[in-house]
Amino acid sequence: MTHGVPNRNWSYPTAIKFGVGRIGELAEHAKEAGLKKPLLVTDKALAALPITAQALDVLEAAGLGRAVFSEVDPNPNEKNMADGIAVYKAGGHDGVICFGGGSALDLGKMIALMAHQRADLSVWDLEDVDDWYTRADGTKIAPIVAVPTTAGTGSEVGRAGVLTNSATHKKKIIFHPKLMPAVTICDPALTVGMPKFITAGTGMDALAHCLEAYSSPIYHPMSQGIALEGLRLIFENLPVVYREPDNLMARGHMMSAAAMGAVAFQKGLGAIHSLSHPVGAIYNTHHGTTNAVVMPMVLDFNRPAIESRIDAAAAYLGIKGSFDGFRARIMELRAELAIPANLTAMGVDPARLDEMTEMALEDPSCGGNPIGMTRENTRALYQACM
Repeated sequence: MTHGVPNRNWSYPTAIKFGVGRIGELAEHAKEAGLKKPLLVTDKALAALPITAQALDVLEAAGLGRAVFSEVDPNPNEKNMADGIAVYKAGGHDGVICFGGGSALDLGKMIALMAHQRADLSVWDLEDVDDWYTRADGTKIAPIVAVPTTAGTGSEVGRAGVLTNSATHKKKIIFHPKLMPAVTICDPALTVGMPKFITAGTGMDALAHCLEAYSSPIYHPMSQGIALEGLRLIFENLPVVYREPDNLMARGHMMSAAAMGAVAFQKGLGAIHSLSHPVGAIYNTHHGTTNAVVMPMVLDFNRPAIESRIDAAAAYLGIKGSFDGFRARIMELRAELAIPANLTAMGVDPARLDEMTEMALEDPSCGGNPIGMTRENTRALYQACM
């Protein structure tokens, strides 16, 4: 092994098969999860790429077929889900392999969740509110295998999926404990072909997850520690993978950091996500890139509540200058990755700020923000992002 990336088997928070070339084990792990006729769910762009053909070849050689569904929008919605369920049922499938970035992972989970639920249950009835998930029949949820091809959302180690309501343009988090994939294959080689702006945007999404989880006031020391180490891996490796797309060691560290971000945000997210979700829903912007755009302004907004905590993180990360040094490092990283300067540069119309403010306040992420979000301060925060 000349690339130096270690092979490890992890079972936290699920079985994770980490290492270069481990996509070759896809069929055996799918069989272990009980799949005999899986549907591979991916997105339109990935469907045409060699890494997808490689995954399908592995499945076909093991007698598991090569069925694909790829009609997945960048912000997947309930129409994509209905189309996917139709293909799933018509093909007589018995589980889902989610293959791709956050969109494919989220939609694949939704297909597995809803394909065999009773007819009067809407996916919107399973939003991540209180114990709404108990409305679903957990025994009817199909097994899920996750194969991330980006290092960002961490959906491969999560118990939820994000679905956009095509009528209201609102993003909803749909939760069920059984949406945790039975097994996840983290093969850093699959991320090598990402376009640079996707490497940048997904990496900044992972950073936002770690930063918001670390800053959240909710008590969860396990997640707190994971978030801090995730920040270190991202600051050290994201600039490297952006400059050197073939660096498998750095790709591996980013893949770990993405999973760590999603494990950490059990502790909560905050204003970065509640501001960026409405922008993505209305303007179809890349989620991670949008997070990166609003990140410094949210840091400023939360400073009174998080300054000492960020000072401690800066010390651990070897960043001089405490809070101001940490913020400066984020600004440097944004410049290195060619992130747009503000929401205006992303095409956001100031006339829609009131509407977006209402959507941000409805977003479940805002509950984990260190400073309480109100109509007044949220609108002012959007204004600061323009």
